[in-house]
Amino acid sequence: MVETESIPGATLVNMMPVNDHTLFRIHSWTLKTTSGWFRSLFSMPQQSPPNHPETINLDEDSHTLESLLLMICGLSINPLTSYDEVDALLFAAEKYEMPGPVSLIRALIMTPPLLDQPLRLYAAATRCGWVEEAKQASAQSLALNIYAPEHQPILQKLRTGAVLDLINLHRDRREGIRKQLNEQPFVTGSTVASCPRCRWWIDHHTWRELKYKVVMEMDIRPLGDTVVDVGLTNWPEAIACWDAKCPNTECPHVLYDKVETSRLIRDCIDDLPKTI
Repeated sequence: MVETESIPGATLVNMMPVNDHTLFRIHSWTLKTTSGWFRSLFSMPQQSPPNHPETINLDEDSHTLESLLLMICGLSINPLTSYDEVDALLFAAEKYEMPGPVSLIRALIMTPPLLDQPLRLYAAATRCGWVEEAKQASAQSLALNIYAPEHQPILQKLRTGAVLDLINLHRDRREGIRKQLNEQPFVTGSTVASCPRCRWWIDHHTWRELKYKVVMEMDIRPLGDTVVDVGLTNWPEAIACWDAKCPNTECPHVLYDKVETSRLIRDCIDDLPKTI
């Protein structure tokens, strides 16, 4: 701790949180050099006697205030384990115009366990204008069904543009795979075609059902991993498609190449947009 006497005009300040009577004592010099809000406050005429610590009552709880003061003093901080803590700290740091704590929080949210909560990360990043963090969060959100009821409270707190960007990313992946599955080299065109070997009439209904299943799965989980890692092997629609043969009992032709079709679908998913 820097001695008060070594800094002209520096005094001790008592800071009291809103939820209890805990006192945090800190040099006014530290507050003035790390906070625009306190710099302005201490530029006003002070009522307290010169050597008597002034007490400032703040709106933050003791846990938030302690973490904030540890950050501006350059001391070891308490680990951040939830976004409730992050949001409270960010709000306080922005309120008191403290860029140092904001930069620390920006680094910490990109580490576990905070990194495992993409929508909360996205909310914090878009509110603060952190572009790279928002992109990372949007990529991680592809493993979620953002339309599920449990995610609505978070989405409702986002600004309109941020919500639309996220919805558009999820929609573009779903519609992107739908468009590609209806184009070459996949089976396209008429619902009725002929067997390339015996020219017997065939109906590609098993392929249409598999396409529909893929698109619906991408709507629920746009990442696509459940499609390529599990679905194309285990779904009833996939099994029926790979087992489909020419209806001519004298023709052994298998209608769809499982290995090649699965590879093409994987490539299509890999080509879809990955971030906002």
